[in-house]
Amino acid sequence: MRVVEFGVLGAVAAWDGSGEPIALRGPRHRAVLARLLVARRKVVPVSRLVEDLWAGEPPADAVGAVRTFVAGLRRALEPERPRRTPSRLLVTEGPGYALRTEPAHVDAWRFEHTVAAAADLPPAQAAPRLTEALELWRGPAYADFAEETWARAERSRLAGLRLTAVERRAEAQLALGAAADAAADLDAHVAEHPWREDGWQLLAVALYRSGRQADALSVLRRARELLREHLGVEPGPRLSRTEQDILRHAGHLDPGPTDAAAQVWAEASASYESMVPLRARTRLESTAVLMRDLAVTGGGGLEAARRHRAAAVAAAEQLGDPQLTARVIGVYDVPAVWTRSDDPDQADRLVGAAERTLRLLPPGGHEAARTRLLATVAVESRGTLPDGTRALQAAHQAVASARRLEDANLLVFALNGLFMQSFERAGLSARRDGIGAEIAEVAARHGLFTYEVLGRLIRMQAHSATADFAAADEHAAAADALAERHELPLVAVFTTWYRALRTAATEPPHRGEAAYRQAAKSLTGAGMPGLERGLLPLALLCLRLHHGLPVTADPHTDWGPYEPFVRPLLLLAEGQDRDAVRLLAGVPEPPGDLLYEALWSLLARAAIQVGDRALMRRARSALEPARGELAGAASGVLTAGPVAGHLDALAAAFTVHAS
Repeated sequence: MRVVEFGVLGAVAAWDGSGEPIALRGPRHRAVLARLLVARRKVVPVSRLVEDLWAGEPPADAVGAVRTFVAGLRRALEPERPRRTPSRLLVTEGPGYALRTEPAHVDAWRFEHTVAAAADLPPAQAAPRLTEALELWRGPAYADFAEETWARAERSRLAGLRLTAVERRAEAQLALGAAADAAADLDAHVAEHPWREDGWQLLAVALYRSGRQADALSVLRRARELLREHLGVEPGPRLSRTEQDILRHAGHLDPGPTDAAAQVWAEASASYESMVPLRARTRLESTAVLMRDLAVTGGGGLEAARRHRAAAVAAAEQLGDPQLTARVIGVYDVPAVWTRSDDPDQADRLVGAAERTLRLLPPGGHEAARTRLLATVAVESRGTLPDGTRALQAAHQAVASARRLEDANLLVFALNGLFMQSFERAGLSARRDGIGAEIAEVAARHGLFTYEVLGRLIRMQAHSATADFAAADEHAAAADALAERHELPLVAVFTTWYRALRTAATEPPHRGEAAYRQAAKSLTGAGMPGLERGLLPLALLCLRLHHGLPVTADPHTDWGPYEPFVRPLLLLAEGQDRDAVRLLAGVPEPPGDLLYEALWSLLARAAIQVGDRALMRRARSALEPARGELAGAASGVLTAGPVAGHLDALAAAFTVHAS
């Protein structure tokens, strides 16, 4: 008798001994098989099969139809059985039929046995056994019969047992010191099953043991709010006790003495590899969480995080699970302060994936996931033209939703998206200062230190725009202090460039040039091509413009994305007026980003020199709202001098040309 394996942890399926799928023909054949599997080797009378298959309204030949379905199943399951010999698998007994398969050949029965056996094992043995059991799940139990009354109790029982297995495995991981691994699994677990108080409690402990006390307390607050608002119940004593224990650093929460960090990492990585060999979904989510942390460790980490994040999102989409994809995309809530993407093509792909996932998410619920996707659209659409209405709409929707959910983590991420879309016109530094202030305040209150840094950097930029360098100094110093405390090396790139800008704006040009050249060294190995390419030559050109010095440049200079806005001035400096006029006729609109005013100032100066009145009018209209600011200083990295000076030059040019 050949071996036949049956699967009900997902769509009902069968495989032969070599693992090849067995064709089960039509939906009624599958329904008969599923109904017999639900019966767990017991006889199901034909009359019960008729009633269950047709929900009380069977056709006249229902009994004959059932017999036909059974015969078809027997041929599929035992194709080599001689005709007229009794089946040894799908048997006829008394008034009905039974599927007499061995318990080891049904995934749900194996799952139950493995979970039960793990209950008596020590953590080191229980964790891999529970992982093995959870690997059997391909989707909801009896997924293609979710609406059938006869499957409801079994589906519910198996789903409950699976949730228990997830939590037991987390307990084992915590006992083994693998708190970060437990947190990665539990975060997805409570997102899908917010009524599981044990899941929330375990997640809080896992976060606390991972050194994330503020996140642990935030999780407990979120659990309390969800239980009250959606179930109308107060949290149980275990959750309340855990919150108090975390606040007072109770000794029993401490996992105990640890070895050196390198040893802990090596052991945890080895445990993860051995326990999670095949779980694609869990590994993808864990990868996304890890990449979020890796992105703030330095240049190499940032580059690797971008690369692996893109791969994780693509792999998640291939699995066809929009909720998983939403989690993999949305968990990467890395603060972003520079408005030009390091990898525009990848950013476009991420925006596309987020938009597709938004459309695929089931209606109703999933508001937090939708909010993260909308925030992702806003953040990754940075640097688009000022009329990027979809990204701006997504940013506002994300912020409104995060406020409704009262979720601090979501709110700062959404506000980051709003910041990235706050460049629809010039002169909006005050608006961005308000966004930065809210990010910093919310982040400080909830212990979200990377976002507290972001808020400070945004405020540093905003005060630079208005030449309020005393306030900008304060925010730069606060950002540096946070970066030193939490080991965030990339923050120094922005504060170093800010101090070069301040020198360029307040001291003689030779000091400004030296400061810029020194700041450029901080970009080496920073992993931020969107910031690095063309920045130093642009800063030096703007410095010369600011101080009224002749425009000069090395002919081999790489201007990066700023080439279209710089080249006309360079051609004019070389006496190539005709070529400059030609380029200005097709010059693109400066992108909506931190250098919007600086690039318009360059175009204004070129337009004045060639007498291009149409471009002069466009430049005047674009720059007028920022009259009281320093052109480009909103970036926190460079300035082309007061916007008012460029507007005055435009006004004088109009007067000359008019006469």
